[in-house]
Amino acid sequence: MQVYNVVRFKVKQGEEAAFLDAHRNGKAKWPGLEHGVIIKTGEQTFCLIGTWSGQDAMVAARPAMIKTLDSFRSVLEDQGNGRGVTDAVSGAVVLDI
Repeated sequence: MQVYNVVRFKVKQGEEAAFLDAHRNGKAKWPGLEHGVIIKTGEQTFCLIGTWSGQDAMVAARPAMIKTLDSFRSVLEDQGNGRGVTDAVSGAVVLDI
């Protein structure tokens, strides 16, 4: 069953290019990732949306995803309420529309 993950980021003022560059040129080509996009959702906010073949593939890629995050963590703002610099959710597809 296909699984998606969505990670919300708030990028510090003036750091948009560094944030996007951290994902370019295969830096975010994690094992098991079928497709990924980053969308701009606001002035300094972005979401990364990843498509995975299954939950196990996504879980196995977490160390690689964290390694990528560590490379640009300094350009992110804290999301508040104990979330840290990312707000991540994931789940299996329940309806294909």
